Amino acid sequence: MFLAEEDVQFQLPVHETDFSYEELQELLSFFESEEPVSSNSGSEGSSRAVYSPDERKQRRKVSNRESAKRSRWRKKRHLENLTDQVNQLNVENRQLKNRLSLVINQYHVVWLENERLRSESEALWAKLSDLYRTSAAMQYNQVLTSN
Repeated sequence: MFLAEEDVQFQLPVHETDFSYEELQELLSFFESEEPVSSNSGSEGSSRAVYSPDERKQRRKVSNRESAKRSRWRKKRHLENLTDQVNQLNVENRQLKNRLSLVINQYHVVWLENERLRSESEALWAKLSDLYRTSAAMQYNQVLTSN
């Protein structure tokens, strides 16, 4: 995969990859090395005899630098993703705490209203009981006076 000498232009934002223009440029820079690219994925196989030991050592250094650069870039992206996830979870946690606080406040309001209604119910039962006793006493008095 060889790139032409002309610069590749991208429109911002690049939606297909979710990479920014700078990130794409950095990725493309990995492919723009002066060294020829081997087609056997890192193993130079039969071409090893062509290079002197110093050249092989130099090529290995360059390859290691590029590999380390890619590794740092992946680590950076992973850290950015984790940071975004932490921020998102912090927002969600804050929202859940707010909802919990609202529910607790509503619980207290309902609990107080329930206590008030329970107390009112007990008072009304006491009045009703008194009315039944008064009514029974009045009926008993009527029975006595009519006899």
